Amino acid sequence: MRFGLFVSPQHFAVDSPVAKVAEHVEQVRLAHALGFDSVFLGQHFLAEPYSYLQPLPMLARLAAEGPGMVFGTAVLLLPLYHPVGLAEYIATLDAICDGKFILGVGLGYRDEEFRAFGVDRRTRASRLEEALVLLKKLWTEDTVSFHGRHFHIDNVSTKTRPVQKPGPPIWLGAHTDAAVKRAARVGDAWLLTPTDELALMERQLTLYRETRLEAGKDADSGIPMMVETYVAPDAASARSDVEPYLRNKYGAYARWKSTGTRGDESTGMERLFTERFIIGDPERCVVMLKSLHTRLGVDHVLFRVEWPGMERDKVLRTIHLIGREVMPALRAASPDQGRTMPS
Repeated sequence: MRFGLFVSPQHFAVDSPVAKVAEHVEQVRLAHALGFDSVFLGQHFLAEPYSYLQPLPMLARLAAEGPGMVFGTAVLLLPLYHPVGLAEYIATLDAICDGKFILGVGLGYRDEEFRAFGVDRRTRASRLEEALVLLKKLWTEDTVSFHGRHFHIDNVSTKTRPVQKPGPPIWLGAHTDAAVKRAARVGDAWLLTPTDELALMERQLTLYRETRLEAGKDADSGIPMMVETYVAPDAASARSDVEPYLRNKYGAYARWKSTGTRGDESTGMERLFTERFIIGDPERCVVMLKSLHTRLGVDHVLFRVEWPGMERDKVLRTIHLIGREVMPALRAASPDQGRTMPS
C-alpha cells in the first residue's frame, strides 16, 4: 500500500491565508519526514462559506518540501479549464515535481462554479473527455489541430512537455456507473470516494475492471481512495473530538448538493461516522484500512486529516500517529512499499 496526505486548503474566510499556507507547508514537511508517499489537493471555486487556496500554485509551493514524494490533484475540475493552458500548467508542475505528478480530474457538480465560468453544466462529461484527448495530443504531438464539440485549435505546437512520457498518470473521480465506466475507458485509475457505500463500490469495481478489459487495458490499474481520517491516542474520545468539524464540513456539502450526502442528512452522517470515516486509535484505524484493502483492493490511501476550524495541533498529531503507528502496521502486512510512483 501507498500512503498520501490529502492537504485540505479549505478554511474559514476569516482565517489568514498566509498562516494557512505556512500550516500546509508544516504538514507536508512532517509527512515527508514520516515516510508518506504522496501529497494531494482537491479543488473548488467560490466555496462559500469557506475560502479555498487553489491546488496548482499550492502544489508548486509544497513540492519544495517533499523531495521524492508524488504530488497530485484529487481532483481538478477539468470541465472548467481550456486544455491548451492546462497542458502547459501540468507539464510545468511535472517538472517541478521531478516527473512525479498525478493529474486527478473530475466533472464537478456545483451550479455556482459552472455559471461563473460560463460553462453549461450539462456538457461537463463531454468537455472532460474532449479535454483529455486534447491534453494527450498536446503532450505528445509536434503540431496539433483539433475540432471537437467544445474545443477548436489549428496548428498549435507546445514544447512545454511533461517529464513523464507520454504524460502524467490520469485519475478520475466517479460516483455513477457511467462515470466509473468513463474512468475505466479514458483514465489510468478510478479514485474512490470517502462516502459511497462499500457494497456499491464493490459492484462498481467489477464494472470498472470489466470495462477496462473491454477497452484492451489491464484490469488491475491500482485503486486509490481518499479517506476522512482522525487518529487519537484514546479511541473513546476520538469521535467527540473530531465530530463538530466533520459535521460542519458535510453540512456544507449537503448545501452544495453533493452526491456523497444523498437522503436524510442525519441518517447519512451516522452511517459515515460508523462505516466510512476512519476515526479512532491507531489499532482501530489499521483494522478499518485493512478491510478497505481486502474488500476493494485499495492500494493508495489519501488521508484527509483537516477540516475547517480544526486546531493545528490535532492535525499534526493525526499525521504523526498515521506515520508512526498506522503506516508501519499496514506496510508490515503488505510489504510492497517505497516512493516509486507514479508508474
